[in-house]
Amino acid sequence: MRETHPGYCRDMRYGICILPDMPWATARPLWRRAEEMGFHHAWTYDHLVWGGLPDARWFSCLPTLTAAAAVTDRIKLGTYVMSPNFRHPVSTSRDVQTLVDISDGRLLLGLGAGGTPDDRLLGQPSLTPKQKVDRLQEFTLLLDRTLRADHVDADGEYFTARDMRLVGGDVRSRVPLLMAGNGPRSVRFAGRHGDGWITTGASTDSLDDWFAGVAANHDLFLDTAAGRSVDSYLSLDFAPGSPLESVGRFDDLVGRAAAVGFTDVIVHWPRADDPYRGDVAVLEEVAARLA
Repeated sequence: MRETHPGYCRDMRYGICILPDMPWATARPLWRRAEEMGFHHAWTYDHLVWGGLPDARWFSCLPTLTAAAAVTDRIKLGTYVMSPNFRHPVSTSRDVQTLVDISDGRLLLGLGAGGTPDDRLLGQPSLTPKQKVDRLQEFTLLLDRTLRADHVDADGEYFTARDMRLVGGDVRSRVPLLMAGNGPRSVRFAGRHGDGWITTGASTDSLDDWFAGVAANHDLFLDTAAGRSVDSYLSLDFAPGSPLESVGRFDDLVGRAAAVGFTDVIVHWPRADDPYRGDVAVLEEVAARLA
């Protein structure tokens, strides 16, 4: 049984997501502060344009995480989440290898199917949701190979490789692949092939229904993992209502996530405006207990 006090779970790991919608001079203190506050991991989005802020200034994920690695020492750094919309597993493996080295193994590689508008910015043919999942799974398996083996060749429906080199030894053992998804097919793939699973849950106005859905998928994930050591990450900002509207609200959500069996929860750094509007003072109060 996990040790808890109102909503706080001693065994839970806590993450913070910092959107890449600000210049590095503004963002740098937030990444440093996230580590100082005691968060276990910090994340940023991987998009060319994000539909939630389509007119915002936007910065690239991997350079941002590289800069974050240079100004922090301990906190894990994650992609939230990377997709095949504008990436190829061969070139991505080189980026991952580099960031794993720079961060000294602190990278968490979140992978997802991807959405709009990134799925049309390169002028690619439109894909159905099923095809996007197909593409993600092919992307993931080839990326896994290129992080483990030298001289990789592949001929897939979406991606090919010709003698991709990996010099210096295995990288995959130093970076977990964390598969994002809410549908049963994606959850099962995470259980079979991922080191962890990330979920936002289904869209609903009922908190009880939201937790019932993520609990059912959590059971499916663990059943498919069949005893493997895997982690599960719940994004609290996608529950009905803001997780940082009050400390009590945050505690309630964390307590319910712990009861389901999640190993990690993630919230977004509060913004002055939507999306993820919130009070930094609540985040500070929540984080005061992490230390």
